Amino acid sequence: MEGCWETEVTNGSESSSDFNPMKDYMILSDAQKIAVAVLCTLLGLLSALENMAVLYLILSSQRLRRKPSYLFIGSLAGADFLASIIFACNFVIFHVFHGVDTKAVFLLKIGSVTMTFTASVGSLLLTAVDRYLCLCYPPTYKALVTRGRALMALCVMWVLSALISYLPLMGWTCCPSLCSELFPLIPNDYLLGWLLFITVLFVGIIYTYGYVLWKAHQHVASLAEHQERQVPGLARMRLDVRLAKTLGLVLAVLLICWFPALTLMAHSLVSTLSDQVKEAFAFCSMLCLLNSMINPIIYALRSGEIRSTAQHRLVGWKKHRRGLGSEGKEEAPRSSVTETEADVKTTVVPASRSPGCSNC
Repeated sequence: MEGCWETEVTNGSESSSDFNPMKDYMILSDAQKIAVAVLCTLLGLLSALENMAVLYLILSSQRLRRKPSYLFIGSLAGADFLASIIFACNFVIFHVFHGVDTKAVFLLKIGSVTMTFTASVGSLLLTAVDRYLCLCYPPTYKALVTRGRALMALCVMWVLSALISYLPLMGWTCCPSLCSELFPLIPNDYLLGWLLFITVLFVGIIYTYGYVLWKAHQHVASLAEHQERQVPGLARMRLDVRLAKTLGLVLAVLLICWFPALTLMAHSLVSTLSDQVKEAFAFCSMLCLLNSMINPIIYALRSGEIRSTAQHRLVGWKKHRRGLGSEGKEEAPRSSVTETEADVKTTVVPASRSPGCSNC
């Protein structure tokens, strides 16, 4: 398959105005174009609004900005916000309107899409590691995860994501190498390298959350033994079980949204794809956009502190509209278990009895 911008028009058989070197990648029917336009618009708009709301709540609250956990959630919201805008716009322009840019502009666009999704997965990994440390090392969590270290980890993650994503723009293209079946100008060896990198991130996420789920499974047995009587740490065990349900949802959504697209990418490296498979990939890739829409619901809106901040902002906005004065001071901080179960009151137990954490 020819995927180079430098393709020459020979003998005047095709006019330069009609020739489109990307036509082999533009395979959607008219009905599929309408479906793509509608889905991208709805998912992109909802995702952008949700993540923008999360970013506003975190950045507008000095209390939340000080906590490393919310820095990671803010990074996730920022990456998903950018992914929603950049992916939705470029996907519709390319597949629906068949817009073709210069080689540099096209590589800049596809690199930006890759960077935002890579940074989103990277932020998920940092969030997973943060919660793993919070649950497994509660006495030393605050010393291990400081605000400075969190910012440094985020900077490294974003720089690495950008460096890997913009390698094609720096010259790693498929001409004269073998081009990808799914992405114009992207070589198969680069796609393989990116898939290996993203796989490492997913393995890290699955391992850290899997460990927490395993610990929660142990606590289910303890709850069954002590459900008829009150023992120290019982409330913490119940929280860990509830947290396990949240993390189970996290893993399920992550795999459902990413596995189809990643599988087709891997398949494209070893086999020639039909137009039907390419059409399926176009719709599977929008599941990644769906993941960006669901992330703020799982990671942010389930947090009691973010909900409390949102309620406070809403009350202040209503008072301002009624002319009753300013918003006033922020509400007192509310402790939460890994920032997702803040509305449940718990008792703190020694670290040797439970991996829970009330200060992260």
